[in-house]
Amino acid sequence: MKVTTWNVNGVRAREEQVLEWIQREQPELVCLQEIKASPSDIPERLCALENYWCFWHGNKGYSGVGINLRKDAWPQEPRFFHPAFDAENRIVAVRLGSLLVASIYVPNGNKDFPAKMRFLEGMVDFVRGELAAGSALLLCGDLNVALEERDVHPLLRKPEQIGQRPEERELIRALLGSGLDDLLRRFHPDDERLFTWWAPWRNFRQRNYGWRLDYVLSSAPLSAAAKSCVSFREFGTSDHGPVQAEFDVSLAAFAGGGIVREELQYEGRPAQVAVAPRQYSLDLLGDVKTPTS
Repeated sequence: MKVTTWNVNGVRAREEQVLEWIQREQPELVCLQEIKASPSDIPERLCALENYWCFWHGNKGYSGVGINLRKDAWPQEPRFFHPAFDAENRIVAVRLGSLLVASIYVPNGNKDFPAKMRFLEGMVDFVRGELAAGSALLLCGDLNVALEERDVHPLLRKPEQIGQRPEERELIRALLGSGLDDLLRRFHPDDERLFTWWAPWRNFRQRNYGWRLDYVLSSAPLSAAAKSCVSFREFGTSDHGPVQAEFDVSLAAFAGGGIVREELQYEGRPAQVAVAPRQYSLDLLGDVKTPTS
């Protein structure tokens, strides 16, 4: 199983590159962040992506996340939902038997640092609850926090800068302490230039002057099956590079086990289901029809 996570910094601008990546790698799961598009603005070829279940959760020009799930890896149409701490279209999750997968885009915090902290705190509580309930977890996305000092290039380290502050890092450590494995660091324990984001000036990307902001976090037993996790600095024109993990296990292994719960438990919040406007289903939590693939 291959799982890709990528902050595309505008899915319309990166349409050809997303299609190129999927055709080349054929990942079972593709988690995208910062799509900057409402469902009706998603390019047709991505909405109608052949052989994938597609889900888009975004607004025009800002934030937004998506998950693409290969149909031959999971033939039954899945149910997507948003945890209660979701804000600004920043998380979508899907239950695949006993496995919960989420695509996450944490606020950068520059305009509203308390909102970023609330989001991270909500994520910690959510993860702890899911693990306590017996779910296996796979969290993918741009967490907008460099966990360690070495996750920022030496010339860019500023302890009080948002993204490097101790209180942010403590919440990411709380996620790991709950039982999640940071796969990119696990497979590159000694890499002091393991970055996934580069400011778009002064050839920072070419010179690899960056930050590590994008993560694949997994729990047991998925972590035990992990084979690799790589950041692809050379691919694409987003300010982030794709990160891809490979596992020696199929999604089908999770089909029969664990807890598959009704999404109605999430505090009565509308699910905001949204993808290609070709087929329709009832909103998971309401009476309004919303487009879905």
